[in-house]
Amino acid sequence: MSTPGTLLSFGHGYSAQALAARLIPLGWQVIATTRRPEARAAIAATGATPLVWPGCDLAPALARASHVLSSVPPVPGQGDAPSGGDPVLEGAGAALAQARHLTWMGYLSTTGVYGDHAGGWVDEDTPTAPGAPRSAARVAAEAAWTRTAAAAGVPLTVFRLAGIYGPGRSPFDTLRAGTARAIVKPGQVFSRIHVDDIAQAIAAAMARPTATAVVNLADDLSAPPQEVIWHAADLAGLPRPPAIPFDAADLGAMARSFYAECRRTRNDRLKSALGVRLIHPDYRSGLAAILRAGG
Repeated sequence: MSTPGTLLSFGHGYSAQALAARLIPLGWQVIATTRRPEARAAIAATGATPLVWPGCDLAPALARASHVLSSVPPVPGQGDAPSGGDPVLEGAGAALAQARHLTWMGYLSTTGVYGDHAGGWVDEDTPTAPGAPRSAARVAAEAAWTRTAAAAGVPLTVFRLAGIYGPGRSPFDTLRAGTARAIVKPGQVFSRIHVDDIAQAIAAAMARPTATAVVNLADDLSAPPQEVIWHAADLAGLPRPPAIPFDAADLGAMARSFYAECRRTRNDRLKSALGVRLIHPDYRSGLAAILRAGG
């Protein structure tokens, strides 16, 4: 990892918190924005400096920052705006574009920008073809962040994340709550990535800021969702939820939209350009680690 600096983390969520837990012991300063004043104590307890934003002057934090990471999702339907519908760029885009002291910017996007490929493979050179409005908004936000970084003369890494899982966000939680469902749609697979691998990938990009402009974050094994649920149940010694045919499943619009797309995500660039060796190359490794840690 490079010499410790200061990370300004916009929308300091699950993945960014895992990154901060990796950086702070190495001497990094982390400034974490939140919209909720009541979240300040929890953020401070992790060693990061909380900043309620919007609602404060961002200039002092930007002046200190050597690196910027945004986890904030865009607003669908506003892609034609200069900000691309991105709330961070809407509120701080001009300041970021002039922040030439920064050495790196990062933006957390999604593999949803590739759209449906009927189970086929996608990589970073696959043209974006978003099928859902939320994914189209991501494409617009990626472009807006690219423009902002170019104006500042700062390297940008866009991370396209597969489905995120980890402690507190895994099948074990739904199994124990009795809400897990094994929905079976023939041929359906999802790619996923453990939060620890997200953290190490972002740290690797910070250390190699010009290595790649776009990188997929996914593990080595795309798999049917019911297989993951059943494997977790077996590991935890819990009953397997019965199979529910997709056509008979009671799903909300958001959940159903995920099943409308099927693709397998390549991660070659993650390994070759950033030198990442996955901690959890598949869901079996990741789930076993979560269970060992009591998750």
